[in-house]
This record gives sequence, structure tokens and C-alpha cells, in this order.
Amino acid sequence: MYTFACALAASIGLLAPGAPQSQVTGRSDDRAVAGSLSVEEIKAALAAPGAHESLTLERPLGLTDEFADHIPADNPLTPAKVELGRQLYFDKRLSRDNTVSCATCHDPAKGWADAAPVSTGIDGQMGGRSAPTVINRVFGLTQFWDGRAASLEDQAVGPIANPIEMGFTLDEAVARLGKIPGYTLQFKAVFGGDPSAARIGQAIAAFERTIVSGRNKNDYFEQALPFFDYEPDDDEEPEFLATVERVLDQEYEHRMSAGAERGRGLFFGKASCSSCHVGQDLTDEAFHNIGIGLEKWDAAGASPDWGRSVVTDNEADKGAFKTPSVRNISLTAPYMHDGSLATLMEVVEHYDKGGTRSPWLSDKIFPLKLTEQEKQDLVQFMEEALLGPITEVAVPRLP
Repeated sequence: MYTFACALAASIGLLAPGAPQSQVTGRSDDRAVAGSLSVEEIKAALAAPGAHESLTLERPLGLTDEFADHIPADNPLTPAKVELGRQLYFDKRLSRDNTVSCATCHDPAKGWADAAPVSTGIDGQMGGRSAPTVINRVFGLTQFWDGRAASLEDQAVGPIANPIEMGFTLDEAVARLGKIPGYTLQFKAVFGGDPSAARIGQAIAAFERTIVSGRNKNDYFEQALPFFDYEPDDDEEPEFLATVERVLDQEYEHRMSAGAERGRGLFFGKASCSSCHVGQDLTDEAFHNIGIGLEKWDAAGASPDWGRSVVTDNEADKGAFKTPSVRNISLTAPYMHDGSLATLMEVVEHYDKGGTRSPWLSDKIFPLKLTEQEKQDLVQFMEEALLGPITEVAVPRLP
């Protein structure tokens, strides 16, 4: 997945995509030990060939955009910067009481989410929203469920200063990192200066942009779809015929079950999932009120989470939240912005009934009238055909 110096790749622990990480147990950040990475080791990694050269990401099947189009000009990827971001991502010292890191709520072992309805921050405080996955956020137009962050850089530092999440101030976090020689050494090598809030955000964002997933069964199906009934002419170029054969062979090797294929037809047809779950990452990156969390709206004196409208102050955005990707969706239960639906079948049932009615419900939400078999097929498609390899990341040792 990455092309840069092999020695540095080994030292920073970025590996090629492999099986999804759902079988890993325990919190990943519990294995990141502060003080276990020496200054001498850091100096050696920073001096490795290619450490500060541009990092090129290979695009896996199914992701159509060039990564370079989504990487800010003022924050290019380099192996050394990504490694610094990896360390910061797993480091609980970015929280006031040293108990919470980015990986606490966005854990590689849990689909880069946290398998909880809502996330828990310092002092056991509970947030109000489910932690979204980090996977493929390189393509995100905005960040957070309500889109309040315009970039991954902005998103990365938000939880640090949130009193419920990591409970620090950015100035305090910067001061703490400034007292750790291994970090100051890396910040100077990567950014040419001391730790700062902006540089912390840039490093973490650089690391997060490397977490990608493609090559699921549906991707292979989509690639082969134009050639299922292909009849070659006698004058076809041999190279083209070889490509057709390769594509069909790959689809055969990754063929989805009959139930999943029926579910695919529903996803892009009768069930209308693709009216929002569209494009390379199966999300329109837009905001919709789908009738979740509005049960409180009818209660006297109760106020639900109004989502996007808090950011835009637009009445039409009330109760609207960002469309999440459904790639690897089986790894990130429970579902919805409030974690209120425990299973994908509950999600399908919610859409099938047409959501919860309100004045702001999206016109894309209406009763689907699916049969029980159709519901099962739709779930099977999401669980089976949308599950693909995710970038593997080793838990780092920390300065």
C-alpha cells in the first residue's frame, strides 16, 4: 500500500493491507507504552533513506480518486510525519489524566471505531455521539457527524480540548509534548520547529490519511460487471483480452454469495441505499435527517441532538447527520450517530419503516416494503461484500 524506504517502513510499523482487524482483542492504545522508544532509535529512523521524501499511496481497487487530490498542499505526507502522527494517535499523554488517546475511541481493533453506542472520555464521562471510523477519511469533505471540522487537521485537535473527551487545553498538550525529548526531536525534523497545536493536528491527520480500505467483493464485482456478457471480436488486442480474463478471474476468486448478490441488487435498487451511499466510499458526504434520535422531539421539554443545524443555524438541517461510509460496516456496530441501532438488521428495519416522522425528515426516507428475505439479503450484502482489507498498523512504541 505504501511506497517508501523499506527500512523506514519496518521501523514505523506501517504494513501492507491485510485482513480486517476485527479479531484483535483489547484496546490498542493499552499496548502503546510511553518511554519505550529511545532517542537513539528516533534519530536512526529520522536519518533513514526516504524519511522526509514524499510518501506515495497506492490506490486499492474500488477507490477511484487520486490520493494526491485529497492531501493539502501545506501538509504533504512523508514517512517521518506519518510516524510522528502514529505515535501521537496512540499516546494517552494527549489527555489530561493520561487515560485517553485517539485510538481509545478510534481503535484499529474495532474497525477504527470503539464498538460502543457513545464514547467514554476522561473521568468516565460519556459523550453524546458514536465514534465514527477513521477508514478512508482521506476522502472526507468535512469531519465529525455534523461536519463542523473542515479538515482532518481541525478534527484531530478537537477532542484534545474537549472537556468530555481528552479534557486538556491545546496549550497544555503542547507544553507536555515539549517536555518529551523524543517528540521535540521529531517535530523539529519534520516541521522545523517545536510542537504546536497546528503541527499536532497536521501529524495526526497525515497518519489518518494512510488508513484506507478497498478491494472488497463488491469492488471486484463492479470491475468485472462490464465483461460478464462480453463476446470478443476476432480483431481484439491481446492485451485487452488478457485484461478481461484477469478481471473475470479476480471476480471469480472473490465472488459474493447468491444472497449477497441479491442484496446488492436491492442496495442499488428497491432499497434505495445508493441514493446516499454512493461513490467510491459509498457515501455522498452530505447531511440527511433519517429519523434517528427524534423520539425526544415529541417529549415535553426534551431536545434531541439537532446535528448539522447547530453548525449552519439552518432550520432545514435540523436532525441531519453525515452519511457514513458502509465499507466495512459490519466492523463498526452499533450504528447511527447515537449508536441506537445495535445490528445491521435493525438499521434495515429502520429504513424499511420509513424512519421516524418529523418536519425535517429527508425526502429520501420512505417505507421500503421489503420482504423478510430481502432484508436478510441486504444485510448479507453489507456484511459479506462490503468487507475489505484495511491498512494494518502496528501499535507504536512511544518516546
